[in-house]
Amino acid sequence: MIKTTCIGAYPKPDFVDLPDWFNGVDGTDTSHPTREWAQAMAAMGANADDVVARGVAQVLADQESAKIDIPTDGEVPRENYIHYHCRHLDGIDFSNLTEKSLRNGAYRARLPTIVSAVKSVNHFLVRDWQRAQKLTERPVKITMPGPMTIGDTTVDAFYGDPKKRGADLADALNKEVTALANEGCQHIQIDEPLFARNPADALDFGFENLERAFYKVPKNVIRTVHMCCGYPDRLDSVEYPKADPESYAQLAGSIEDSCIDAISLEDAHRHNDLSLLDSFNKTTVILGVIAIANSKIETADEIEERLRLALNHIDSDRLIAAPDCGLGLLGRSLALQKLSNLGQAAKRV
Repeated sequence: MIKTTCIGAYPKPDFVDLPDWFNGVDGTDTSHPTREWAQAMAAMGANADDVVARGVAQVLADQESAKIDIPTDGEVPRENYIHYHCRHLDGIDFSNLTEKSLRNGAYRARLPTIVSAVKSVNHFLVRDWQRAQKLTERPVKITMPGPMTIGDTTVDAFYGDPKKRGADLADALNKEVTALANEGCQHIQIDEPLFARNPADALDFGFENLERAFYKVPKNVIRTVHMCCGYPDRLDSVEYPKADPESYAQLAGSIEDSCIDAISLEDAHRHNDLSLLDSFNKTTVILGVIAIANSKIETADEIEERLRLALNHIDSDRLIAAPDCGLGLLGRSLALQKLSNLGQAAKRV
């Protein structure tokens, strides 16, 4: 049977009253990301951590019911997957936000500013992983943003050199990666959607910085990288600008030659030519088979058919079924229906 996983985000339970990037994805939300998160945690009172844990438990239970083999914590504690990490790095100023155009002009947002050399401050993801892992017997995958993606979603007022900035960010990420590995986390995923949007920079210095981020990770840890083609700004947005569909083909050789054990590729929103999978002789492919911003629910038969077509190009032990990206836009009902069909289809193959 083909294994299954989620990518990262899952709809927050209603009782977890934290800011959520999915509520301001079009860039109209110009609120202060750190202050609002801290205020929201404070508003939940002394039991805030227990509320978050209960939210993580619900998210994990949903994934287990959908037969997801490698779940995530749904990124329940995070306002978004990038700034949550940035709040734990020295050198990034959340007090004075700077407006910036993002995703090739798709929207504008006020962002934290890099004002000095970026360094790791503390190991915060270990606690998130341990909280989730205690709630399930399945191996929980933990996720974090990659150096290029952090650089794109902050404003650089210090480096002026994306290579140097990326190297420092990668070193800071490596501290978190090694701490997770040392505690027993076996699935660590770095998200780099910017690779698909800017393959030239990915090839120039992006892969080198991924190697830095995963430096000295034990062989029992699955080094996963997620490369989607861009998040839509709302549900059922068909005109949202995506990365060039040829990006994956441009990057495939470097993926195969890198330290990456598993590469997560989007395929449901926009099908790839599945001969792309012939490029991977050792790398596991996590194939997106459900769309994360389309309210149409893929049937188990449709998902099964796509997986069987993929198996013409890759061995079953190196194919994992997943959503295209995080599920936060869908809401719990749609997300669970889609995941359940995914799990059913994967177990048939």
